[in-house]
Amino acid sequence: MNATLYSAAFPTTFRSLDHRNFSALCSDIQNPGYVDYHSNSNKSTSQASLFLRSDSTNRSNVVLGGALCVNPSGRRNLVGPASYSVETSAYDVASLESPSHVAEEKVGVLLLNLGGPETLNDVQPFLFNLFADPDIIRLPRLFRFLQRPLAKLISVLRSPKSKEGYAAIGGGSPLRKITDDQALAIKMALEAKGISSNVYVGMRYWYPFTEEAIQQIKRDRITRLVVLPLYPQFSISTTGSSIRILEHIFREDAYLSKLPVSIINSWYQREGYIKSMGNLIQKELQSFSEPKEVMIFFSAHGVPVSYVEDAGDPYRDQMEECIFLIMQELKARGISNEHTLAYQSRVGPVQWLKPYTDEVLVELGQKGVKSLLAVPVSFVSEHIETLEEIDMEYKELAIESGIKNWARVPALGVTPSFITDLADAVIEALPSATAMYAPTSISEDVDHDPVSYFIKIFCGSILAFILFLSPKMIMAFRNQVI
Repeated sequence: MNATLYSAAFPTTFRSLDHRNFSALCSDIQNPGYVDYHSNSNKSTSQASLFLRSDSTNRSNVVLGGALCVNPSGRRNLVGPASYSVETSAYDVASLESPSHVAEEKVGVLLLNLGGPETLNDVQPFLFNLFADPDIIRLPRLFRFLQRPLAKLISVLRSPKSKEGYAAIGGGSPLRKITDDQALAIKMALEAKGISSNVYVGMRYWYPFTEEAIQQIKRDRITRLVVLPLYPQFSISTTGSSIRILEHIFREDAYLSKLPVSIINSWYQREGYIKSMGNLIQKELQSFSEPKEVMIFFSAHGVPVSYVEDAGDPYRDQMEECIFLIMQELKARGISNEHTLAYQSRVGPVQWLKPYTDEVLVELGQKGVKSLLAVPVSFVSEHIETLEEIDMEYKELAIESGIKNWARVPALGVTPSFITDLADAVIEALPSATAMYAPTSISEDVDHDPVSYFIKIFCGSILAFILFLSPKMIMAFRNQVI
């Protein structure tokens, strides 16, 4: 199997994911935006109407299909403008049920990503959107009403430091432009394979927001949709959070609930991705005077330990398997350098996956490692974590620790072999698309007893007040958040 896919029928709780059960808080957001390649004069335009007649031979590409989703637990508003959509085109494919019956379909591909502030003025509202997500900051049920106030507090405290980071890389995140480029490249790769499609971009915390992309999909009357998160490995805080947005929107819409959908939850194990990463690493190793002496340093974005140990997030297992597969590919090419994996970008006083990137860099310097090749393995686009955190902060720390030779593998971006593989993943997922449906017996966290609700709010407020004024929490914010 080249990609991990799940049934599109939405369960009321998380079902089996890589043989591990987990639950997570869910959320819904409003005020979305979408990207438009054809409605704005300054956007590139590429329209095509291609046709494909599939037959029984297409069934050889069928893999387990659909979506993994969970219940929403509430709504929240996102801060930020709504703007832009992607281009549409037509696609004819033979009916999957009967190879002899040809039906006209309009295929859509939805790319999901984190999003990022495009200007320094966007930084604080972007951070608010990020920390208002209950999958980023997981509060106990009694304290859920504090989600937005806490997000406001953290975003205000962190925005000055974050602005410095974005200022250092040009005043904003390049993620939107890179994702747009990837969308256009995937569209063109699909067209080269005989498939005409609409490729949409949906961001989680900044525009173009996922909701508006979904509304554009509905307006375009898409008849078959593949959702492709641009995260190689699955985490409840990335792919999982975005899927819950989709679940809520599709659950409440008659048209969307019947739309056949396949969601590719993870694709780190795909041969095309592994080979593309191997190519980048092999090429970058040649920049060193002694390539065989270089330590390959995989740095992945971290998640809180509780996500893995308590909620069953498969992220750590998938990351370790991903590193194993990449190193196997390199060994097949005669490259047997030493390697290690560490986790970056931790925030707040909670424990995150270890080992931490900054601590490992110091340890490697102390052990006498002189040449290091950093590989941002969980990112496929350049953004703040690669351009500022790795290229500036970690490089400086590595050199101070005694590492003399430093290089970094670029993110995959629109690397042709990578884009071609993503297009192949879409094609493989298309036949397994099935209609989403909304369970009728969903348990909502709504308290209809006003007395009970008042008691919860009152007690929660007192506990929250004590919590925020405790010396431990004040020190945690001072040392970790600010």
